[in-house]
Amino acid sequence: MTGIKLAGIALIAVGVLGLVYGGFSYTKETQRAKLGPIELSVAERETVNVPAWAGAGAVAAGVVLLLLPTRR
Repeated sequence: MTGIKLAGIALIAVGVLGLVYGGFSYTKETQRAKLGPIELSVAERETVNVPAWAGAGAVAAGVVLLLLPTRR
């Protein structure tokens, strides 16, 4: 299997995940204040939305990469 075919499969997988879940979230920890031995930090939850057109575009690009003829 060539690298182009693997990239096509990866694009399809990422596109389907983007369409199914619609986004992902992560926790960002920031340091606010430090007074001697006492350290105050805040954990913020960030959410990133993945547009439907981006997921569909990734699936379409993956299908195109899989359908391209291989050179020998």
